[in-house]
Amino acid sequence: MNEQLTRNYREILQGVGENPQREGLLDTPARAAKAMQYLCHGYQQNLEQVVNGALFESDNDEMVIVRDIELYSLCEHHLLPFIGKAHVAYLPTGKVLGLSKIARIVDMFARRLQIQENLTRQVADAIARVTDAAGVAVVIEAKHMCMMMRGVEKQNSVMSTSVMLGVFRDSYNTRQEFLQLIRNSQGQ
Repeated sequence: MNEQLTRNYREILQGVGENPQREGLLDTPARAAKAMQYLCHGYQQNLEQVVNGALFESDNDEMVIVRDIELYSLCEHHLLPFIGKAHVAYLPTGKVLGLSKIARIVDMFARRLQIQENLTRQVADAIARVTDAAGVAVVIEAKHMCMMMRGVEKQNSVMSTSVMLGVFRDSYNTRQEFLQLIRNSQGQ
């Protein structure tokens, strides 16, 4: 446990006018420090560890899509959560990535202080680097607590970001096929 982080949370409680010695808050600084370490454990991971050799030879050159990957991240501007889902696709060129590794790559980057735009780019670049795919597409849709709980307080707003690489950027038809397939998953 990071003792400095625990002390910092104790100071935050005092800063908002609370008494960290109050019965209900006695263990809160340590719990909050532990929670923050978990929520940011992506800093302790790297792409090679996450993939762990799960790249397999394949003759498949058709689109591989993993839809509706749940993600939880913290906005780097307010340290408030944003929660959503990622849709990831790639066009293999002789190698396919183990299915769970795509979700683990999303999690690795999401579990860092983040903005959604950068998260989308990081996932796309990582999938491209690992698979050497002909193209990669990533769409992330998320609700941001910094917009829902404070500021404009808009409860139904959803932010969508996308990154298209390779064939997904160059071919309108490939991009449209991907977008249509993820729309179908949402019942639209």
